[in-house]
This record gives sequence, structure tokens and C-alpha cells, in this order.
Amino acid sequence: MARLLMRHLNGRATRRAERPRTLDTLRRALDQPCFPQALSALPLRRVLALRIPGATELRPARLYVPHGRVRGAVLFMHGGGFVHCGLNSHHGICCRLARESGAAVLSYDYRLAPEHRFPAAVEDCLAALDWLAGEAWRWGGPIAVAGDSAGGNLAAVLSLLARDRGGPDLAMQLLYYPSLYGARDVPSRHRYAEGYMLTTRLMEWYALQYARTPEDLTHPLLAPIFADSLAGLPPAVIVPAEYDPLHDEATGYAEALRAAGGQADVRCFPGTIHGYLNLYSFMPWGKAAIRFGGRRLRAAFAASVRSAGSSRSRN
Repeated sequence: MARLLMRHLNGRATRRAERPRTLDTLRRALDQPCFPQALSALPLRRVLALRIPGATELRPARLYVPHGRVRGAVLFMHGGGFVHCGLNSHHGICCRLARESGAAVLSYDYRLAPEHRFPAAVEDCLAALDWLAGEAWRWGGPIAVAGDSAGGNLAAVLSLLARDRGGPDLAMQLLYYPSLYGARDVPSRHRYAEGYMLTTRLMEWYALQYARTPEDLTHPLLAPIFADSLAGLPPAVIVPAEYDPLHDEATGYAEALRAAGGQADVRCFPGTIHGYLNLYSFMPWGKAAIRFGGRRLRAAFAASVRSAGSSRSRN
């Protein structure tokens, strides 16, 4: 199925490449939902458009609130190589994630490169996390971070920063096919260099847009694998794509977390390619991956609430 899908998408990409596009045009084209937004939102209690703090200004965000008792809050960061995508492209994903997790999901529009290079996205997302920590009591208390691709990178980076800053405490980090290794090479970059949506050449182009200098590609806030220690991080649930240059970054990071004494669970859905969450409307594994992540968030929030209750009873 993946190969048939890629043949179709590569054909569309070839036709698009014949027509030069500006970055603004590319962003408009790629910040589109894969399913009608109104229909995606129907199973939820409400979807709220917000403006919340970034590092330098208020930034757009969208809050997805499910029916029933809300058990936690998730800061979700979209993928797109730090260059494109946004609230619209990941609308349906966040709707499903809120419904499956039973948590409020905050989708956040951080600043994009190349206008705003590293660490602008990190600084924005950290400001959003601090804001969410102050509001989380409204949705049950526990907080988690999640994201796909570049957003998975930002979720992992926020986990490092939350540990090093002494908070906020995170119940879980949910990373879908994340970019985590920067300048460190892995075999999957060569094994799946071409023909599977994300190419190694395209990854290099994204890096050129986001990083300021080659040294940034070994900075832990861009490539978390270079952190001095991976101990003491929140439990990780990592969902790689099977045919993806980033596959070995996801599995390697999980191994590194376990080696540091942490918890990291990996679930790879067969036949998947990078970005397949955005194809959930016609790719069944996309729905399954969102459902899997949502249920793991639900379990993590329930465990966090039980732990908090036990601590209060002891005191």
C-alpha cells in the first residue's frame, strides 16, 4: 500500500515541481486539513481559537476539548520540518487525539524557519508549555507533550528543558516519527534516502532552513541525542514510520532512554511512511497510530492522577 501511495504522491510532487512556488505558496498548500474540519470537530465538546504566549508575542493556538470529564492537557506541536504546516494541517489529528485521550489538546503555532531560525521554535514552545502549566488545573492537572516529525523533536526538547528547569512535571512525551539526531548519522537515512515521501536531500534542506550554524546540529536543543544525560525524563511513547529516513533515530533514541534508566515504548505500524498521520483519512494505520497514542496518554494521565491522590492521602 505504501509503495502505491508513494507512486501517486511522487507523481503529484513531480507535477508541482514544474511550477515554481514561493515559500508562502508552499505553506498555504501544506497547511490544509486532510478531512473537513467541521466534521473532524463533531465528536468534541468544543474547539476554541486562542492566542497564547510565545517568546516574543502572543501566538495562535487551538484548544480541543473532548466530551466527559477531562483528565489532562497535551501540548501538541505540528511537524513540517520547522518550515511549514500549522493548525489547519493537524486539525483532524488533534481532534482524534483529544477524543481518544480524554484530554484537552492544545495545538500551537510556533514561529517557522527560515525567518525564525533555531532556537525560536523551542523558545515559543517553552513559553506555551509554561502557559499550559498555569492553566492545566482546568483540565485535571497532568500535562504531556506530543508532536510529529519536527513537532516530535520539540516535544523531546521540552522534556529535556522541563527536567533541567525543575518543571513542569510531564506525565508523558508522545513522539511520532521524530527528528532527534541532528548531525549524527543513522543507517535508515541511507536505506530510505529516496522514494518514501521524506528524502535525505529534503531533510538536509530543512536543516539548512532551521539551523543557524553547523554547530547547531549537535546542540541538545536541536538534536536531543547529544544531551549530556537522558536520565530523569518523562516516560516516552515513540511511534516511528517503517519506511522513513528517521526510523533509526526513533528506535535509537528509545534505546538511549532505556539505557539511561528511563521508560520508552516503541510501536511501529507496518508499511508506513513519514507523515502518515496526515493521511489518516484514507490510510488505516494513521487512525490506528493516533488511537494508540491517545490511549497511552489516557493511561498516563490516569496513573498521574492516582499518584497525586496517593501523595495527598499520605500527607
